[in-house]
Amino acid sequence: MANTIQPQKLFVASCMALLVTSLSFGIRAGILSGLGVEFHLNTKELSIITGTAFWGFPLAILIGGFVVDAIGMKRLLVAAFVLHLIGIVLTIFATGFWTLFISTLFIGLANGTVEAACNPLVATIFPDNKTTKLNHFHLWFPGGIVVGTLLVFLLSKIGISWQLQVATMIIPTLIYGYLFLKLDFPVTERVASGVSSAQMYKSILSPLFIVMFILMFGTAITELFTGQWIEVLLKNVTENSILILAMTAGVQVLGRAFAGPVVHRISPTGVLVLSAIFSALGLYLLSHVSGDMVFVAAFIFGIGVTYFWPTMLGFVSENIPESGALGMNLMGAAGMFAVSVYMYFMGGFYDSILVKQLPADASLDAYRSAAPGSPEAATFSQATAVAGPEILNATLIIPVVLIVAFIGLFFYMRNRKKAQVQIV
Repeated sequence: MANTIQPQKLFVASCMALLVTSLSFGIRAGILSGLGVEFHLNTKELSIITGTAFWGFPLAILIGGFVVDAIGMKRLLVAAFVLHLIGIVLTIFATGFWTLFISTLFIGLANGTVEAACNPLVATIFPDNKTTKLNHFHLWFPGGIVVGTLLVFLLSKIGISWQLQVATMIIPTLIYGYLFLKLDFPVTERVASGVSSAQMYKSILSPLFIVMFILMFGTAITELFTGQWIEVLLKNVTENSILILAMTAGVQVLGRAFAGPVVHRISPTGVLVLSAIFSALGLYLLSHVSGDMVFVAAFIFGIGVTYFWPTMLGFVSENIPESGALGMNLMGAAGMFAVSVYMYFMGGFYDSILVKQLPADASLDAYRSAAPGSPEAATFSQATAVAGPEILNATLIIPVVLIVAFIGLFFYMRNRKKAQVQIV
């Protein structure tokens, strides 16, 4: 069986699966405001629907992390394929809050299952170059967001319905399902190396893993909350707010493509420090500038979040290898769960800001659904122009805290390596 393993083909199929995951993020971000108007959903309800994908993701990745060594990565990816198809079809035929909630849950479960299998798969087939190859793999996440957001932008301009926009995800889903069904899979790296389950569980209770687990909350919120809500938050700050997400994701694609030289020259912890600094600067600018300067801010923010997710996973895989697939999947679950919780509270906070900007006893739904050009629509537009930057400003606290934490991690890892060299 080992002789039939084809690492490059497995990697290509993994990238295609992640492309579907990211398309779901990009397309959903682009149609979010329209769904709110069509189904008369307030921002809190939209945040609950969107957040479903983020807690469905950690649920799937957590379960996958515990079973992947036993049932194998191929079975997980076949399950992801089925869940993606169900979620996409249910979304297309959604009729309101609950159907959108359930369909988004299926897509979230599919996305988490993809990560649960593909992260350890990439680490297994490229054992000597994990962080770089995980960055190359994860460039397909922002890559799909670029494709998804531009697709929504262009199809919306020519009047194509949001249902057909969602349906475009079926094609890459069928492709990755077909590829994975044909290919043979290796066992996970932990199983191959003979690390016991007891060693694995001990490693995820180590202080270093616990610290990285907690820091994953902040890196994921900074990147994914902002990206998923950018069209809503900045819709009335710039005319083409969805293109801000496309630019941010485009920067991530280029950055992750050249991750090898960056990570090896600076070190993973150094990369995380710089990422936190650029993320904080980018968020600050996004919440304080307008017009074309928003795109400059988006570029800086894109640089900041480029290496967060794959470098966090790569750091754990390289420095706590005994944690295996479970360690990487727990990290992913932590990130997505944090985003789902944060999104829920920020949705309510956003609505409360809007209410304060509207006349007393005004109906938020009535103003949100007001006809273009009406006084109510103009008032609502002014309210959102205030609310979006205020949410971004509140989120800015997170990367500022990360700067301090990652500087501490940088010096801790440098001192640990010096101690290891002296022992040798």
